[in-house]
Amino acid sequence: MPQNWTPDSWRSKPALQLPTYADKELLSRTEKELGNLPPLVFAGEARNLQRDLANVANGNGFLLQGGDCAESFAEFNANKIRDTFRVILQMSVVMTYAGSLPIVKVGRMAGQFAKPRSSDSETIDGVTLPSYRGDNINALEFTKEAREPDPQRMVKAYHQAASTLNLLRAFATGGYANLNKVHQWNLGFVSNSPLGERYQDMANRIDDALRFMDACGITPESVPTLRETDFYTSHEALLLPYEEAMTRTDSLTGDYYDTSAHMLWIGARTHQLDNAQVEYLRGIKNPIGLKCSPALETDELLRLIDTLNPENIPGRLTLIARMGHNQVEENLTPLVRAVKSEGKSVIWSCDPMHGNTITSASGYKTRPFDNIMTEVREFFAVHRTEGTHPGGVHIEMTGQDVTECIGGAEAIDDGDLSSRYHTHCDPRLNANQALEMAFLISDELKKLRIDKEANAPKVIAAE
Repeated sequence: MPQNWTPDSWRSKPALQLPTYADKELLSRTEKELGNLPPLVFAGEARNLQRDLANVANGNGFLLQGGDCAESFAEFNANKIRDTFRVILQMSVVMTYAGSLPIVKVGRMAGQFAKPRSSDSETIDGVTLPSYRGDNINALEFTKEAREPDPQRMVKAYHQAASTLNLLRAFATGGYANLNKVHQWNLGFVSNSPLGERYQDMANRIDDALRFMDACGITPESVPTLRETDFYTSHEALLLPYEEAMTRTDSLTGDYYDTSAHMLWIGARTHQLDNAQVEYLRGIKNPIGLKCSPALETDELLRLIDTLNPENIPGRLTLIARMGHNQVEENLTPLVRAVKSEGKSVIWSCDPMHGNTITSASGYKTRPFDNIMTEVREFFAVHRTEGTHPGGVHIEMTGQDVTECIGGAEAIDDGDLSSRYHTHCDPRLNANQALEMAFLISDELKKLRIDKEANAPKVIAAE
């Protein structure tokens, strides 16, 4: 255990982005109630994820992390969970084939309720109320009662997360993840996409590979890994009373794990070195992430790495860069260079969403697909130049047919946003845009594979 750390030691530190609960006694009772509920995930599952992420840190895998910007109580249903899970599977098949790398699949699901806000309050028509901070804190409706933080919403979030995890585990192991089925879904996407011809060649090659495997007797019936998959969950560790209540001691190792998710991350607004979120996450043994914004200086990042991963354990820490499409080379390069120079074992992942948010002419918060993809390409380019491994992407997306991000093959424009704009917080890629991104990223992963093969030591046969 880290020195001078306990699950509640964060309470002695400055804490940002936490709600103020009026009823302290109810908050205390709720924390105790959560502390007596069963864990949502298990320490062994978190260790399995760290093992998989260690491969990524060593350049032998790729992290695909995606899901809702903020889960909601009102939109909770099995179809929505299934559709997001399905798109992540579809993306992973395309990326696996292109990069010849295992794809570690982590959903922003089963706990991504709380959201940081730029202001503690919101004013509409002269009325000022607390900001909406996510369904596990308060409600979206602009009324005094709805915006009052309610501790009992954490219990509802717990039960929704439990139901979500139950479905995800069933989908991952019950045949829904069958590789042949997922590929058939991708063929449907290719045939219906305006850019279908661009993707058809890869789809055909994947088809040929599956036929060859089938002819060799490698089928989902004979090899369980072709019909099952590992799928992990993650969310931002923002609402610390909830995270502390879900912290358990692992009976096998004696270590502390946050059993609310397999992976937790610290957002760009709460990564101050001596603040509460960093203090909490430094002590748990889950794999953790750290959002890196353009404002993050190299010295500060190195100190955060030393605090969060002092033993330099591969797979422990993922650095999630969110720079904006026109700031990647300038701001990411010095961070990557410094981390490499210091010999720190980290995963570099690209969040191309948060730095590319704009307000459309019609007043909707949106993200241009072209800017998103530019940031991804620039991310790969920086790592190619620096000789480091571009280890993953972190995206806000949904399996639903929403119109929240403009552009892409569907050519969604400002006039389309109002038709299916359903997000509670930030704009998400829809299913087709997410799959389009996967095919475009596959081009970068293919280049990565070719470069790696070209630089591999040549084996000379003895005469």
